[in-house]
Amino acid sequence: MFAKPQKEHDWLHQLVGEWTAEIDCVMGPNQPRQKSKGKESVRSLGGLWTLGEGEGEMPDGTTGKTLMTLGFDPAKGRFVGSFVGSMMTHLWLYDGALDETGKVLTLDSAGPNMAGDGAIIPYRDVITMVAPDHRILSSYTPDGNGGWTEFMTAHYRRKA
Repeated sequence: MFAKPQKEHDWLHQLVGEWTAEIDCVMGPNQPRQKSKGKESVRSLGGLWTLGEGEGEMPDGTTGKTLMTLGFDPAKGRFVGSFVGSMMTHLWLYDGALDETGKVLTLDSAGPNMAGDGAIIPYRDVITMVAPDHRILSSYTPDGNGGWTEFMTAHYRRKA
């Protein structure tokens, strides 16, 4: 059970480092968009996983903390991972794939509806590598017409 990193693990390795973030999001239906700042420290765990520890401003003025794990499961042929935050009790589990360009990782998940009705709905997080020192994380919910509506975009820039 001694796994060796695959090319997909190498793709994840480009996330490793110290990042600043500019975040633009909407917290629920009929809510105004809000801007905030954050930071993330991403490290490798054995070359097989990345662990991203984030910190950012919350709308109420407090600081939220997050942890994102990402890896690749060769048996499934899929990227896998998880996301948790200090502001929520839901454990988000990821299942995803790279696009044909090798620059966009789409991660599907499921979680509580922001409408507050208790329903669990699909979500999608998309990581786009714009350049070695710039990546974008965009989050989406279903739009009700077979597509997706973006509710959060974070531009991450590598610290010099």
